[in-house]
Amino acid sequence: MANTSWKLGGDLDVGRVGYGAMKLTGWPQGGRPDRDTALAILRQAVERGVNHIDTSHYYDRDGVAANELIRTALHPYPADLVLVTKVGALVEGSDIALPSAEQQGLSADGLRRGVEANLRSLGVDRLDVVNLRMGDRGHDRSAIAAPLETLMALREEGLIRHLGISNIGTAEFETARTIAPIVCVQNRYNIAYRDDDALVDACAAAGVAYVPFFPVGGFQPLTAEHLNTVAERHGATVAQVALAWLLARSPNILLIPGTGSPAHLAENIAAGELALTGEDLALLG
Repeated sequence: MANTSWKLGGDLDVGRVGYGAMKLTGWPQGGRPDRDTALAILRQAVERGVNHIDTSHYYDRDGVAANELIRTALHPYPADLVLVTKVGALVEGSDIALPSAEQQGLSADGLRRGVEANLRSLGVDRLDVVNLRMGDRGHDRSAIAAPLETLMALREEGLIRHLGISNIGTAEFETARTIAPIVCVQNRYNIAYRDDDALVDACAAAGVAYVPFFPVGGFQPLTAEHLNTVAERHGATVAQVALAWLLARSPNILLIPGTGSPAHLAENIAAGELALTGEDLALLG
């Protein structure tokens, strides 16, 4: 890994291996750790040098909320800790499946409520980075403009420091950058799912961070050829190789792997030190 950190927005210095808090709630499905383990994982992450945590008020299931866990575990927050949140198409639960014009979470009121909910639950006066999460349908150049302008107004109010965008295509990325200073893109991407190759490179050229969600497959196990071979070479896990591949793929890629296991947390962080060789990378393709 050539670089170990990245400056989000030019002023927030974050390590390239961060942590995603979604799994602490079992949201949107699956198991979750007990409360004491969840709090311990967050504290251990920071103790091990993680200073970039991805979260959202969306991540709230059966009374277990990621933001509340983060606040309980880490507040008052370390000076260098960057909390990245998101608002948008998921705020009403089923919003994500609707056409963009019908997504209440993307309305001006829905976006303000989302920002205020994150501020309140995290116990901060300003959010470090807010990602505008677009829906799964209705992607076009105009759909992103109005919600991004709303977030820009909230930024002018002092409620947001930096803006990012999530679940978008290249056209939306280009449009977004004409409206607001975008510091990161958060999309699905991993060694087995590379549809965003061109967008990763476009972000790198623009000095924008690219933050892949489902970096080790998410709901679908990784099926990339030769992962096991490379993992065996290094005495590493397949997940560690997948994370190391992302770090080697481009210096603007930041990782936010989530886990409810202290052991997996340690493995994920250790992946940042796994140096893949040129032969490894050629084999992985």
